[in-house]
Amino acid sequence: MPDWIKCGYAEYAKRMPKEFSLHLIELKPEKRSGGKTVEQMKSLERDRILINIPPDSEIWALDERGEQLTTLGVADHLRKTLGTGRNICFIIGSADGLHDDIKSRGDKLFSLSRLTLPHGLVRVILAEQLYRAWSVIQNHPYHRE
Repeated sequence: MPDWIKCGYAEYAKRMPKEFSLHLIELKPEKRSGGKTVEQMKSLERDRILINIPPDSEIWALDERGEQLTTLGVADHLRKTLGTGRNICFIIGSADGLHDDIKSRGDKLFSLSRLTLPHGLVRVILAEQLYRAWSVIQNHPYHRE
């Protein structure tokens, strides 16, 4: 990832409190070699994603066709999930998107935008929105309505 993505993500991750920390698991994308089809590459990626999902996590798969929420909507969902003690695992796909198995297995199919966004940028936007949602939950003045 370019430095600006690393810096952007790190900025919001460091703002999060210990009890609501962000933990990034970055998987290298499949190499586009050997004549693999897009579906084969997505299947290989699916398998690597599934073994990296922490047990008993709520899964939010990101896809531009998913449900779009407002910041307050994200905060509300986070508040409810935090009450269960489960972790939330947000899954951002590679350039070809997520395998349908990941999207259907998730607890929520979530969209930050109807636009197709590069996955590095999605990482930064998601981190900012999670910080913003946390600030809503805590009545912190970062978010203004």
